Amino acid sequence: METNRKQLVVGILAHVDSGKTTLSEAMLYRAGAIRKLGRVDHKDAFLDTDALEKARGITIFSKQALLSAGNTDFTLLDTPGHVDFSTETERTLQVLDYAVLVISGTDGVQSHTETLWRLLRRYRIPTFVFVNKMDLPGPGKEALLEQLNRRLGDGFVDFGAEEAARDEALALCDERLMEAVLDRGTLTDADIIPAIARRHVFPCWFGAALRLEGVDEFLEGLDRFTRPAPALEAFGAKVFKISQDEQGARLTWLRVTGGELKVKAQLTGEADGEPWAEKANQMRLYSGAKYALAERIGPGQVCAVTGLTKARPGEGLGAERDGDLPVLEPVLSYQVLLPEGADVHAALGKLHRLEEEEPQLHVVWNETLGEIHVQLMGEIQLEVLKSLLAQRYGLDVSFGPGGILYKETITEAIEGVGHYEPLRHYAEVHLKLEPLPRGSGMQFDADCREEVLDKNWQRLVLTHLEEKQHLGVLTGAPLTDVKITLIAGRAHLKHTEGGDFRQATYRAVRQGLMMADQIHKTQLLEPWYAFRLELPAENVGRAMNDIQQMGGSFDPPQTAPDGQTTTLTGTAPASTMRSYPMDVVGYTRGRGHLNLSLDGYRPCHNAEEVIAAVGYEPEHDLDNPADSVFCAHGAGFVVPWEQVRSHMHVDSGWGKTARPAEEAAQNRPRRMAAYRATLEEDAELLKIFEQTYGPIKRDPLAAFRPTQKTERPDFNAEQWEIAPEYLLVDGYNIIFAWDELNELSKQSLEAARKKLMDILCNYQGFKKCVLILVFDAYRVPGSPGTIQQYHNIHVVYTKEAETADMFIEHVTHEIGKGRRVRVATSDGMEQIIILGHGALRVSARMFHQEVQEAEKEIRKYLQGEV
Repeated sequence: METNRKQLVVGILAHVDSGKTTLSEAMLYRAGAIRKLGRVDHKDAFLDTDALEKARGITIFSKQALLSAGNTDFTLLDTPGHVDFSTETERTLQVLDYAVLVISGTDGVQSHTETLWRLLRRYRIPTFVFVNKMDLPGPGKEALLEQLNRRLGDGFVDFGAEEAARDEALALCDERLMEAVLDRGTLTDADIIPAIARRHVFPCWFGAALRLEGVDEFLEGLDRFTRPAPALEAFGAKVFKISQDEQGARLTWLRVTGGELKVKAQLTGEADGEPWAEKANQMRLYSGAKYALAERIGPGQVCAVTGLTKARPGEGLGAERDGDLPVLEPVLSYQVLLPEGADVHAALGKLHRLEEEEPQLHVVWNETLGEIHVQLMGEIQLEVLKSLLAQRYGLDVSFGPGGILYKETITEAIEGVGHYEPLRHYAEVHLKLEPLPRGSGMQFDADCREEVLDKNWQRLVLTHLEEKQHLGVLTGAPLTDVKITLIAGRAHLKHTEGGDFRQATYRAVRQGLMMADQIHKTQLLEPWYAFRLELPAENVGRAMNDIQQMGGSFDPPQTAPDGQTTTLTGTAPASTMRSYPMDVVGYTRGRGHLNLSLDGYRPCHNAEEVIAAVGYEPEHDLDNPADSVFCAHGAGFVVPWEQVRSHMHVDSGWGKTARPAEEAAQNRPRRMAAYRATLEEDAELLKIFEQTYGPIKRDPLAAFRPTQKTERPDFNAEQWEIAPEYLLVDGYNIIFAWDELNELSKQSLEAARKKLMDILCNYQGFKKCVLILVFDAYRVPGSPGTIQQYHNIHVVYTKEAETADMFIEHVTHEIGKGRRVRVATSDGMEQIIILGHGALRVSARMFHQEVQEAEKEIRKYLQGEV
């Protein structure tokens, strides 16, 4: 192998039936890696090697192939396209240098495509696009390119176009490219490659993989416009998959990120809190079903290692850190029904072996009922699990009716107290539980002085918080979107043991949840699907009525130019939508197509009904007690959770548990309450900024606080003026929409920005609104995001990889329903989103008219004074 050749790991992603495996096959064939061109429908595709894949004609397991093009050696990872196997795709993303997103030229962007795009954005993977099936009837190249930029975001450029047209389009994607075009009139590869790596540009090629059209040009582009990732000096590797070979040997798939891995080298890690050390017996370089043995593996290469039994997907080895927790997770649960006479514990062990290969297959053992339950993404994954158990272990299982996996959260901060003091034991823990934005998961922190609780005990409390899946008190569902902070505690010099803090910590979490439920601040969450429904126009009325009956919502219907088909996109609860695909097939006589993708968790639409049906009694859950144990007269006694505060030994000083916030508010003067409410809303806005950019060094609330007329604040005074309106302006959208600013930007973007800021200063002075001007700074590498005061307006520059519309969407979502907010933009998708968040939308044209009217009034006023 030549040392000066690039080593890249590239993954291929797509919605099911987009031709992803066909493109992989074509790339391997044109690169000379295979001699015969296989086909999915002929069941002889090079990468679909599993019997289940051949039978179904879909990719179920990610596969590896090796090929070379130009000066680059590629490791190609073909990922599953079906939504049920999205977790396999997500794990693969963490080891990619670049991704190839395949779009069907006949279907365009699908709902699952948007899910994949969100994952690519989360893991910051530079992406190339191949629009396939262009030989079939479809909307055409221009319409598809427009759809990509509208549905997924800006930056998609046709790299098959003439160079001048391509460079003109590229200049609009990246400031550095624009400057290069203005200076030299043309772009070089050295200009374009960094822009692609920064995810400012997404090169697109159009072709037909089955006919090998456009494949050579695409391979040339992958070689020409990519660069290798910087490698660590010390050895590092990331595990992304576990599988087994035909003989049943365990294979640990990893990508080397630094140094090199030699055969028989000893690798170390940690599993379930215990360190492990094992040898890499073999290192296999797979290409399809075949492999070659390697003596050493360097950075940028992927291999399957035998001999490792403890490593897990997402684990970092050597100098490499562990990967991020996956975003996608199962939403359905099924009981495993074993054949008569089967050993339930042996079956449980076999399921746990499959769980190693598919971590998002959650196997749950209910010891009380003696039942095994599995949690997974969908019914096709269920069929695959059934087939795997039969093939590998001869175990013929069936499954009970599926159920929805609910979650729980809280809606207001609360303090939880746990005390554990049977004879010769002692620990007390105080935790603050506070809600987080949707999709945040669980977070843990400590804000406790060491003189109150020693650092070693604090670390132990955090360990106990992280080691357990905490359950809610409404249905016993997992807790999510909650931050738990240790704020106080106490140990005994003589009697405290480690297990005491485990008991106190668990009880503090449950006591806090019970307190929150007592004041109706707990909330049941359910999974929602994003859907895209294409059906004959005559059926659209039925579909809209069905979706409304299911508790869903949808955007205005989009009818095709020929008037024959209509498309509905929207969201609906998974519980009501999961069986709808069969209904669509029935009433459209097979002409309708429904695509579903998980859209996260939202408040349950029929929470009371679900809670009543589950019948969970938290006080009878002996595995998760909320009561505390105190000691008196040499004996321990149990104190019910609602009385714990009257017995506790430590006062954290936070005191939110003492009484609900509503009771305290009733005793304040009306003006004081109004001012406090305003500060709370400002704090919400600050929270959004800090979650987006990290902590802001100066006092960021100063920019958004009401005007104070005295030097010293008097919180009871009437002088605090509350701003009546917030106006958020999408800066670059306005610049390119207003003719005078657009012309100026062609000469100097900086001058156009300055001009807009001056115009808005005048406008704010006339309107007296709180004006926030937002500019995309996501093109600036390493930009942390800033908030600046410019005269009487506030100018926000977003952080790298965070666009202005994403920032505005977050802000309007948080404060749009609590105060008057307007957003000036001509981004159609952004307008729909902000309208749904309760904000008012103003197009660039209408805002231009408003500004002109304001300037006229200012001139009249000045002339009148003269």
